Amino acid sequence: MTLDDSIALLTRTPAALDALLRDLPDTWTDRNEGGDSWTVRETIGHLIFGELTDWIPRARMIVDHGDTRPFEPFDRLGHLPLIEGRSLPELLDEFARRRTESLEALRAMNLQPDDLAGRGRHPSLGSVTLDQLLATWPAHDLTHLHQITRVMAHQVRDAVGPWSAFMGVMQCNGHSG
Repeated sequence: MTLDDSIALLTRTPAALDALLRDLPDTWTDRNEGGDSWTVRETIGHLIFGELTDWIPRARMIVDHGDTRPFEPFDRLGHLPLIEGRSLPELLDEFARRRTESLEALRAMNLQPDDLAGRGRHPSLGSVTLDQLLATWPAHDLTHLHQITRVMAHQVRDAVGPWSAFMGVMQCNGHSG
Protein backbone atom coordinates (compact mmCIF):
# COMPACT_ATOMS: atom_id res chain seq x y z
CA MET A 1 0.00 0.00 0.00
CA THR A 2 1.42 3.36 -0.99
CA LEU A 3 0.61 6.78 0.38
CA ASP A 4 -1.15 7.57 -2.91
CA ASP A 5 -3.30 4.44 -2.44
CA SER A 6 -4.28 5.62 1.03
CA ILE A 7 -5.07 9.11 -0.21
CA ALA A 8 -7.28 7.65 -2.96
CA LEU A 9 -9.53 6.03 -0.34
CA LEU A 10 -9.33 8.91 2.15
CA THR A 11 -10.48 11.31 -0.56
CA ARG A 12 -13.62 9.25 -1.23
CA THR A 13 -14.82 8.64 2.33
CA PRO A 14 -16.72 11.94 2.78
CA ALA A 15 -18.62 11.52 -0.49
CA ALA A 16 -19.42 7.88 0.31
CA LEU A 17 -20.82 8.86 3.71
CA ASP A 18 -22.72 11.78 2.23
CA ALA A 19 -24.33 9.58 -0.45
CA LEU A 20 -25.32 6.98 2.14
CA LEU A 21 -26.51 9.23 4.95
CA ARG A 22 -27.66 12.68 3.85
CA ASP A 23 -31.38 13.29 4.34
CA LEU A 24 -32.12 9.88 5.84
CA PRO A 25 -34.75 9.80 8.58
CA ASP A 26 -33.34 10.03 12.10
CA THR A 27 -34.50 6.46 12.71
CA TRP A 28 -31.48 5.37 10.64
CA THR A 29 -28.93 7.82 12.03
CA ASP A 30 -29.79 8.72 15.63
CA ARG A 31 -30.21 5.26 17.12
CA ASN A 32 -27.46 2.95 18.27
CA GLU A 33 -27.06 -0.76 18.97
CA GLY A 34 -27.80 -0.37 22.67
CA GLY A 35 -25.71 0.42 25.71
CA ASP A 36 -22.79 2.76 25.11
CA SER A 37 -22.62 2.08 21.36
CA TRP A 38 -22.53 5.02 19.01
CA THR A 39 -25.14 6.36 16.64
CA VAL A 40 -24.26 7.17 13.04
CA ARG A 41 -24.19 10.87 13.96
CA GLU A 42 -21.76 10.19 16.80
CA THR A 43 -19.53 8.18 14.48
CA ILE A 44 -19.37 11.08 12.01
CA GLY A 45 -18.46 13.33 14.95
CA HIS A 46 -15.68 10.89 15.87
CA LEU A 47 -14.31 11.07 12.31
CA ILE A 48 -14.30 14.89 12.49
CA PHE A 49 -12.56 14.79 15.86
CA GLY A 50 -9.90 12.52 14.35
CA GLU A 51 -9.27 15.05 11.59
CA LEU A 52 -8.73 17.73 14.21
CA THR A 53 -6.63 15.85 16.74
CA ASP A 54 -5.20 12.64 15.33
CA TRP A 55 -3.90 12.03 11.83
CA ILE A 56 -2.17 15.23 10.74
CA PRO A 57 -1.17 16.39 14.25
CA ARG A 58 0.48 13.02 14.88
CA ALA A 59 2.12 12.97 11.45
CA ARG A 60 3.57 16.40 12.13
CA MET A 61 4.75 15.28 15.54
CA ILE A 62 6.66 12.38 13.99
CA VAL A 63 8.23 14.62 11.32
CA ASP A 64 9.08 17.40 13.79
CA HIS A 65 10.01 15.45 16.94
CA GLY A 66 10.45 11.79 16.05
CA ASP A 67 9.91 9.60 19.07
CA THR A 68 11.20 12.14 21.58
CA ARG A 69 7.66 13.16 22.55
CA PRO A 70 4.71 10.78 22.85
CA PHE A 71 1.46 11.54 21.06
CA GLU A 72 -1.32 13.04 23.11
CA PRO A 73 -3.73 10.24 24.07
CA PHE A 74 -6.77 10.20 21.81
CA ASP A 75 -10.01 11.05 23.60
CA ARG A 76 -12.47 8.47 22.26
CA LEU A 77 -15.36 10.61 23.52
CA GLY A 78 -13.92 13.97 22.49
CA HIS A 79 -16.43 14.18 19.66
CA LEU A 80 -19.46 14.43 21.95
CA PRO A 81 -19.26 18.21 22.62
CA LEU A 82 -18.48 18.74 18.92
CA ILE A 83 -21.80 17.21 17.77
CA GLU A 84 -24.04 18.72 20.44
CA GLY A 85 -27.00 20.46 18.79
CA ARG A 86 -25.73 19.89 15.26
CA SER A 87 -27.56 18.13 12.46
CA LEU A 88 -26.15 15.23 10.50
CA PRO A 89 -25.95 17.34 7.29
CA GLU A 90 -23.89 19.93 9.17
CA LEU A 91 -21.57 17.20 10.43
CA LEU A 92 -21.21 15.63 6.98
CA ASP A 93 -20.30 19.04 5.55
CA GLU A 94 -17.76 19.66 8.29
CA PHE A 95 -16.23 16.21 7.84
CA ALA A 96 -15.82 16.81 4.10
CA ARG A 97 -14.22 20.20 4.74
CA ARG A 98 -11.90 18.91 7.47
CA ARG A 99 -10.85 15.90 5.38
CA THR A 100 -10.02 18.17 2.43
CA GLU A 101 -7.91 20.35 4.73
CA SER A 102 -6.17 17.29 6.17
CA LEU A 103 -5.30 15.89 2.77
CA GLU A 104 -4.04 19.28 1.61
CA ALA A 105 -1.82 19.42 4.70
CA LEU A 106 -0.61 15.87 4.06
CA ARG A 107 0.30 16.66 0.45
CA ALA A 108 2.05 19.88 1.55
CA MET A 109 4.29 17.83 3.84
CA ASN A 110 5.86 16.38 0.67
CA LEU A 111 6.78 13.21 2.52
CA GLN A 112 9.74 11.20 1.28
CA PRO A 113 10.59 7.54 2.02
CA ASP A 114 12.91 8.55 4.86
CA ASP A 115 10.08 10.59 6.40
CA LEU A 116 7.69 7.63 6.20
CA ALA A 117 10.21 5.47 8.06
CA GLY A 118 10.34 8.04 10.85
CA ARG A 119 9.22 6.86 14.27
CA GLY A 120 6.86 8.35 16.79
CA ARG A 121 5.73 7.21 20.20
CA HIS A 122 2.12 6.17 20.72
CA PRO A 123 1.03 6.35 24.38
CA SER A 124 -0.13 2.71 24.46
CA LEU A 125 1.35 1.05 21.35
CA GLY A 126 4.90 2.33 21.79
CA SER A 127 7.09 2.91 18.76
CA VAL A 128 5.21 3.38 15.45
CA THR A 129 6.28 4.63 12.03
CA LEU A 130 4.73 7.44 10.07
CA ASP A 131 4.00 4.92 7.33
CA GLN A 132 2.04 2.79 9.83
CA LEU A 133 0.09 5.82 11.06
CA LEU A 134 -0.83 6.82 7.53
CA ALA A 135 -1.82 3.25 6.59
CA THR A 136 -4.04 3.12 9.66
CA TRP A 137 -5.97 6.20 8.56
CA PRO A 138 -7.87 4.55 5.65
CA ALA A 139 -8.29 1.37 7.71
CA HIS A 140 -9.89 3.53 10.38
CA ASP A 141 -12.27 4.98 7.77
CA LEU A 142 -13.21 1.48 6.63
CA THR A 143 -13.77 0.35 10.21
CA HIS A 144 -16.24 3.17 10.75
CA LEU A 145 -17.97 2.61 7.40
CA HIS A 146 -18.50 -0.96 8.56
CA GLN A 147 -19.69 0.28 11.96
CA ILE A 148 -22.16 2.67 10.36
CA THR A 149 -23.72 -0.02 8.16
CA ARG A 150 -23.86 -2.41 11.12
CA VAL A 151 -25.63 0.19 13.31
CA MET A 152 -28.09 0.93 10.52
CA ALA A 153 -28.80 -2.77 9.93
CA HIS A 154 -29.42 -3.15 13.65
CA GLN A 155 -32.43 -0.84 13.28
CA VAL A 156 -34.24 -3.47 11.18
CA ARG A 157 -32.91 -6.55 12.98
CA ASP A 158 -36.32 -7.58 14.31
CA ALA A 159 -38.26 -6.47 11.24
CA VAL A 160 -36.43 -8.80 8.84
CA GLY A 161 -37.38 -11.85 10.86
CA PRO A 162 -35.78 -15.10 9.69
CA TRP A 163 -33.86 -13.37 6.88
CA SER A 164 -31.45 -12.07 9.50
CA ALA A 165 -29.71 -15.46 9.24
CA PHE A 166 -28.63 -14.48 5.71
CA MET A 167 -27.53 -10.94 6.61
CA GLY A 168 -23.85 -11.03 7.56
CA VAL A 169 -23.98 -7.46 8.84
CA MET A 170 -26.51 -8.62 11.43
CA GLN A 171 -24.24 -11.42 12.61
CA CYS A 172 -21.42 -9.00 13.44
CA ASN A 173 -21.20 -7.91 17.07
CA GLY A 174 -18.70 -5.09 16.56
CA HIS A 175 -14.97 -5.01 16.83
CA SER A 176 -14.09 -2.61 19.59
CA GLY A 177 -12.03 -4.09 22.30
